[in-house]
Amino acid sequence: MNDNGLCSIPMEIRIHEKSESATKLNISAGKFKMVIDEPEQMGGSNEEPSPVQVLLMALAGCLNVTAHEVAKQKNLGLKSLSIDINRNLDACTFMGCNDENRAGFQNIEVKMNAKLEEAQIQETIDLWLSETERRCPVTDNIKSSTNIALHLN
Repeated sequence: MNDNGLCSIPMEIRIHEKSESATKLNISAGKFKMVIDEPEQMGGSNEEPSPVQVLLMALAGCLNVTAHEVAKQKNLGLKSLSIDINRNLDACTFMGCNDENRAGFQNIEVKMNAKLEEAQIQETIDLWLSETERRCPVTDNIKSSTNIALHLN
């Protein structure tokens, strides 16, 4: 497998945010900037994507990159790929209405539509999807227990 030298280089990711209001954040990651907001029913202005929308956008983006890389390595001839994620989120735990459920998604279903240069047997497609899921860093962070330590500076 060709790693282009990337396997030996740690990738440091730094995020900085400045709260504009209780629901709106200005975020920077290196030279990139974006704003996150909440929908109106959560007290926001609904002018920007919400944090959970950004999470699912990051999942779709990472799956896209990973699926293309795995397909390239397996010579599958991936011509096009579309990804759809549609989930409902119960905000009761977040809002303090109850503590019975997790605050996040209970499950996430991703629908991928791929066009390959040649027809592939289902086993090959299943292996491609399985390896894409296993190798996607965002999928790994969502599925696995990742320790998060909050500190007040």
